[in-house]
Amino acid sequence: MARDQYSELQAFIAVARHRSFTKAANEMGLSQSALSHTIRGLEKRLGIRLLTRTTRSVSPTDAGQRLIDRVAIKFEDIDAELAALTEMRDKPAGMVRLSCSDHAAEQYIWPRLKPLLREYPDIQLEVRIDYGLTNIVEERLDAGVRLGEQLEQDMIAIPIMPKARMLVAASPDYLKGKSLPLVPQELLEHQCINIRLPTFGGNYAWEFEKDGRELKLQVSGQVTFTNVDHIIQAALDGFGFAFMPQESLAPHVKRGDLITVLEDWTPSFAGLYLYYPNRREASPAFKLVAEALRYSPELHPMIFE
Repeated sequence: MARDQYSELQAFIAVARHRSFTKAANEMGLSQSALSHTIRGLEKRLGIRLLTRTTRSVSPTDAGQRLIDRVAIKFEDIDAELAALTEMRDKPAGMVRLSCSDHAAEQYIWPRLKPLLREYPDIQLEVRIDYGLTNIVEERLDAGVRLGEQLEQDMIAIPIMPKARMLVAASPDYLKGKSLPLVPQELLEHQCINIRLPTFGGNYAWEFEKDGRELKLQVSGQVTFTNVDHIIQAALDGFGFAFMPQESLAPHVKRGDLITVLEDWTPSFAGLYLYYPNRREASPAFKLVAEALRYSPELHPMIFE
């Protein structure tokens, strides 16, 4: 394959994957006009239209989708083989791209990978903050982080934390003169701090379970955030109850700055996992990253218990 043909196919795959010339151009380090010229050249050489363009979107035609299905996976294999060549180097090197929430990045990804990156300066890391269920294959990411209940069956999954637990907590100032809720429904009589996640298309419903009975509750309150730290700060400032992971609340609970309620309604569940496709040979750099993130009771004690 001629070099220009290889570049044309790479450009087409990037545009089809992002459904956007702008995003594909940014990824490839090209101008939009240069990328558009490349795609037109490929279509002219093949004698068939590969992309349907409108003022708001870009999508592959039937012929374009067939080309993606047949060719894109081969390009991924080529990239994987090139990455595997780093085994011939003295030290592993190359880019590792991950997708996760900001909570996972702050609590697990960065603290565990920071020492690894210092030890292996030729390893590069890109962390994309994303609350949606990203398709890591389509986005050409090496791995993602999800809760165990959200994992796809054809993925390899490595636990990066023990079983998780959500807790409901509020500050002593907020609770002063108020009755503590004994069942989740009584939270409807209180101010609660909502979290809005793109995955849910609105405010997240607080989930409870006791004696096999499951309950989802849409709470209300004065403030809503999309960030864990902001929610905890609002709870500390007395704006109501927060529904947050146990490890995030633990330091504040231990100091007495927050008081938990309804603990008999918040059992543990499968925690976060690093997941990645099982069909691809992992690069040495990625193997080191995955092993550094793997949860170990000896290395990562549950200090919040």
